[in-house]
Amino acid sequence: MNKKVLKDILSEVRSKKIGVNEALKRLKHFPYQDIGIARIDTHRHLRVGFPEVIFCGGKTDDQIMKIVASMVKSKSPILATRISDTSARKLTKKYARARHNRLARTVLIEASGKAKRGENVGRVAVITAGTADIPVAEEAAVTCEAMGCNVEKLFDVGVAGIHRLTSQSESLHDFDVLIVVAGMEGALASVVGGMVGMPVIAVPTSIGYGASFGGIAALLSMLNSCSSGITVVNIDSGFAAGCAAVRIVGLLGDKK
Repeated sequence: MNKKVLKDILSEVRSKKIGVNEALKRLKHFPYQDIGIARIDTHRHLRVGFPEVIFCGGKTDDQIMKIVASMVKSKSPILATRISDTSARKLTKKYARARHNRLARTVLIEASGKAKRGENVGRVAVITAGTADIPVAEEAAVTCEAMGCNVEKLFDVGVAGIHRLTSQSESLHDFDVLIVVAGMEGALASVVGGMVGMPVIAVPTSIGYGASFGGIAALLSMLNSCSSGITVVNIDSGFAAGCAAVRIVGLLGDKK
């Protein structure tokens, strides 16, 4: 960020030449911080409601550490996804607030002064068809928690034993958004979509036997759901589902 431009904007606010809303409008479109190996989108939180997230796949440990170091001075949470155990150990050793979720393959460095559970905005339920779908569901849950949602988990309630889901049907109406994670034929999303009126985000997973084609069968089932209005994200993309949920419940940064 250009300090001179920022100081000029703040001076104009102080002298009442411009209002706070005009200053915020200008600040939303500052570019990025160039650290050589990456260009950190420092104002994404202002624009879309949550900060830039580090996708660790393909990055070296040193690159990840350098990117985190450039972001850690902000007051926003830092979320690293698809992280290796080696990189995760280095982050948790260096940053006291870092939490590693091995199943989700994430590290979350919470912002200082993070709200306590119950003080956050929006309630999201993350539901899985089977136990094998839990890693993708955990990625969705961590993403929602990082962005300020209250999250509840309901695992292993797939259609092969539909009574496991129907016994919890009343509690489903207590949430603002439901994230449904399923592999095989992906039928659970359609079932849940026919039971509730709130938004349902379907996440196909690559879990299944040969004809599941690495999640394509579940993806096509969800896209062709008989329950209208279901949102479908990419295969195994718990992160995308979490981001969609955050947008839906209106967790837009300082606009909470």
